[in-house]
Amino acid sequence: MMMNLRSTAWGLCTFAPIAGPRLDGIARALRPYLLGRRECSTESARYCYAVWLRHLIHARNCGLSGIPETVAELGPGRSIGCGLAALLSGASRYFALDAVNLTSVDENLRVLEELVDLFIGRSRIPDDNEFPEEIYPPLETHEFPSTVLDDDLVGEALNPHRIQQIRDSISAGGMIDYRAPWSNPASIPAETVDFIFSQAVLEHVDDLPGMYMCMNAWLRPGGYVSHTIDFRSHELSNAWNGHWACSDALWKIIRGRRPYLINRAPRSTHIDLLTAQGFAVAAETVRSSASAIRRSDLSRRFAGMNDTDLTTNTAFVVGAKPFGDAPHPPPWLA
Repeated sequence: MMMNLRSTAWGLCTFAPIAGPRLDGIARALRPYLLGRRECSTESARYCYAVWLRHLIHARNCGLSGIPETVAELGPGRSIGCGLAALLSGASRYFALDAVNLTSVDENLRVLEELVDLFIGRSRIPDDNEFPEEIYPPLETHEFPSTVLDDDLVGEALNPHRIQQIRDSISAGGMIDYRAPWSNPASIPAETVDFIFSQAVLEHVDDLPGMYMCMNAWLRPGGYVSHTIDFRSHELSNAWNGHWACSDALWKIIRGRRPYLINRAPRSTHIDLLTAQGFAVAAETVRSSASAIRRSDLSRRFAGMNDTDLTTNTAFVVGAKPFGDAPHPPPWLA
């Protein structure tokens, strides 16, 4: 059996008549085990520092000018540490959109203080030895990016008054707009964001066409998106890509009544949706593994999957929104 018993059993349990709050508490307690321990890494300031600087450096290499003024993150997870790192790099506003509220003020304050120390010390960016298999894409060097964040910029961004503003925003809002759960695409006004990023999040979004439409609508012309997408089964199956062998009927049982799981969309789906919204693919890097299943094992839904999709376990893509001729925002975001 491709899918493991744990994932099937939990899916079945979600259909039981358990009170909503009780089931939600169980889900939060077991989330690290149901979706993989790498999901919990945003509790680490060093992880958030490594993730944000990777996205920033690669976007700058693709043509992003300066430090984005307004940044949006999809699915920040157990802390908003990556967004706090963006603010400490000079961004002036941060939108955080998540499906479930998993953060706490105290946790975010702790992560902020640790991030401040990392930036003040111009610390090296953590590498794969510290976070094996958890952070992607790779970097040419792990030295602090002083060409991107020079002393003048860092000094201004880390002004004690400004750090206190960020600290205050964690609990009272202002520079930070955190929404979880978010359900209204108009949460972010049209064409007000310079940079949108996510780390191992888009594989959990059910309405991918709607999500890419939102990103296009939120982003200013000339803005950038940067996403790392994990196509592995998140330990739901015995093979890293065994979820593509699962029939639709069995997948409905495994998914159960959980608010989200993984959408099983392969790499090409994301590229097609990105370009359909008028984005130019500015950079793409993929990490591949030999397929752990045979083509004959693929379910009907994925029988026509190409070889690149079948062997891509992680992808990193940067997209640029052109200054003109891009699709117009939908009416609800106009």
